[in-house]
Amino acid sequence: MIRQPNVILGNDELLVTMGRKGEILGYFYPRRDHAQHVEESVACIHTGEKLLWTSDNEWQSIQNYIEDTNIVSTKLYHDSGIRISILDLVHPTVPVLIRRFKIQSQKKISGKFFYYSNFNVGETSKKNSGFCDTDTRLLVQYWQNYHIGIYSIPDYTEWQIGKAMDTIWWTNSKYDMEDGKLQRNKEDIGNINNAAGWDLELEAGGTNEFIIFIGAASSRRLLYKRMQEISKLPLEYIFEKTREHWVMWLSRKQVLKMPGLEGHDNLRQELFTAYNRALLVLYLLNDREYGSFVAAPEFDSNFEKCGGYGFCWNRDTSEVVLALKHSGYPEYCEMFFKWCIQTQLSDGSWFQRYWLNGDVAPSWGNFDYSTQIDETGATLYAMDVYYRILEGLKKAEFLEEVWVSILRGAEYLMKRTRSGIHESCMDLWETYYGVFTYTNASIYAGLMGASHLAEENGEAGMARRWKKRAEFVKQATIDRFWLQEGYFAKGVINGKLDKTVDASILGTYVPFRMISPKDPIEKDMIQFMIENIKKKLSVPINLSYGIKRYENDSYINGNPWVVTTLWLSEAMLSLALDLPSEKTTLDPSYEIPYEKEEGYDETVKKLTDEGIQCIKWALAGATSTGLLPEQVDQSTGKPAWAIPLGWSGSLMIDNILLLDKICRRKAGNSKES
Repeated sequence: MIRQPNVILGNDELLVTMGRKGEILGYFYPRRDHAQHVEESVACIHTGEKLLWTSDNEWQSIQNYIEDTNIVSTKLYHDSGIRISILDLVHPTVPVLIRRFKIQSQKKISGKFFYYSNFNVGETSKKNSGFCDTDTRLLVQYWQNYHIGIYSIPDYTEWQIGKAMDTIWWTNSKYDMEDGKLQRNKEDIGNINNAAGWDLELEAGGTNEFIIFIGAASSRRLLYKRMQEISKLPLEYIFEKTREHWVMWLSRKQVLKMPGLEGHDNLRQELFTAYNRALLVLYLLNDREYGSFVAAPEFDSNFEKCGGYGFCWNRDTSEVVLALKHSGYPEYCEMFFKWCIQTQLSDGSWFQRYWLNGDVAPSWGNFDYSTQIDETGATLYAMDVYYRILEGLKKAEFLEEVWVSILRGAEYLMKRTRSGIHESCMDLWETYYGVFTYTNASIYAGLMGASHLAEENGEAGMARRWKKRAEFVKQATIDRFWLQEGYFAKGVINGKLDKTVDASILGTYVPFRMISPKDPIEKDMIQFMIENIKKKLSVPINLSYGIKRYENDSYINGNPWVVTTLWLSEAMLSLALDLPSEKTTLDPSYEIPYEKEEGYDETVKKLTDEGIQCIKWALAGATSTGLLPEQVDQSTGKPAWAIPLGWSGSLMIDNILLLDKICRRKAGNSKES
């Protein structure tokens, strides 16, 4: 079943995804990609007359994060006058989700509060075991070395370990609650579910409070130990420690200033908030043990409509770790590149995608023709970008560590580009086989990065050879794919030039810098590309426009993507920065192409304003809690797919940092004048 989250929370071992009404959609332990132990986990109230599930449509909800944290507040409102306030947090170091329910009613209630869970421990409904330890008041379900437990304050007074099967409905915990009481079966095996119940006695205007702990462990003994220790701590203490954990982590970030932002008075704070949220999301998508990242928390594990997202793509993650580096967290680069060294294939390439521990994931890229060469190009490029910020001994150590990987990766790219255009492979969208502009751009960047690292390593011959091939790839791409209409063709598919406008051609400029505004002709090419993509791929929604992947895109209704829209804004903001940097170059021998141009300031302003519009559009398509999706529904303007997507978050960070740079430069120029 496909269920998109509205919030995510967790720590280094546990990732939890939830819906808008606080229902648990995913409970990933001990990694972000495996195992997902929850089919359903939700609260309900028996009023004495009927059962009210808090996930039903009759409840209205308001949900938000506590500022600068991954702590979640959910408020539910029912027409009957019942109000529920839920506070959700995961302990900073222990894999335990803590849920505080405060229940109020406008009229007297004498009923029950139930908490129901259908755990598929170990991602299987088969051969689970469950029991209720009435001495410790711990509900446990387990499969092999995965143990999930529920404890509460106050102690539950009723329970049921039942069969999660309609054919044995009389023991099913879900149906057992309908009469307002539970059967108290203490244990069972197979496809099972469970429920806990408490008396709910509310005077009009009164409040009942219940705290539920849902913990995970690799053994029964460890689960008992964790639940006993955590439950002894005051909730206020855990809350403060958790809040402090997130605030302290954020305190390390690159500080934004954004002076000015004329005409966008309300935007400044919104960008600060989006920047923090994107950073907090990327933290939760990272596996601290291995250094890899899931693209998004998995929501389509049966591959009903896609190939799944709970895996690590080198290309996506390269952009993620570089965004984290730019924002003040370089250690993620170091961890990820160590992972890359371990996962590189024997031929020097990287696979389409991986499990977080480095095992190859379900994939279409099992052969040379179906691999994605951009995964390798993007990885080498990112390694070089990271190397350039290092200093002293650390710089030398990193080069020594990655050199063999660089050598193998560069030679792989050389092998696949003998004609200057790469051999047929799958495109970055994992849809078409052929030769692609984006892939060529990534290869160019990978070989140029490898050339720089070879030069730094004293390998002048290799450096010249790889650079020569990179320049050959660039020229061949321009010669074969640049069209008189003012954009790069998508590529060659089935032996024919495909002139489809594809947003990924922006990769020739950002991030891969195959073409540069330093060259007057290439500057024009960038501007033509921007205009054609706006013209051909814009989808009007949310009082602006988003950018779809390519013309006639049919995937998930051909919605505009946050990634492609933020690529466009990144191209515009980068160009706005690159133009002044060339105008003010200190090299007296350099011929300045912009000195005599009319309307230079207007061009920069136009690029900046349009870039801001793209950013605002992306923010408008986020969840109510600020999570950025992959796509925005072109009919509703709401998040449509893969929530939250790490790639979207990383590009939001990049764009905000670029805009901050523009604002600072403008403020500095104003002071000088």
